[in-house]
Amino acid sequence: MPMTIGDFIARARSRIQEIPAEELDNLLEDNEAVLVVDVREPAEFASGHIPGAILIPRGTLEGAADPASPHRVEPLCSAQERLVVVYCESGARSALATDTLQEMGFGDVRNLAGGCVLWEAEGLPLVADD
Repeated sequence: MPMTIGDFIARARSRIQEIPAEELDNLLEDNEAVLVVDVREPAEFASGHIPGAILIPRGTLEGAADPASPHRVEPLCSAQERLVVVYCESGARSALATDTLQEMGFGDVRNLAGGCVLWEAEGLPLVADD
């Protein structure tokens, strides 16, 4: 039987760790402690993102994370030994991205539980591009 997107997300979630919004907010006080990666699309990022997050849309993640790729993104490539927290709107795309980064050798990568929706619902700050 073919897999659905829900199946892929459930499988990814069974293999990854999540981090609560409050815990990530506390970690953000130390900019060196964590790299935050937003895997949404550019328009979503521009409308509001977690302060300090870098944008790497889900469709470009593998190239951005591979040091040998011409599409590498240096902050991500050099973060294999750091805590990396990935998020999207609801936590689904970022669950897939978190699983992918683990497969690529990232040692401590976590998915933001509930994504941007829960982050905002908890009253935590988002910044928008003007």
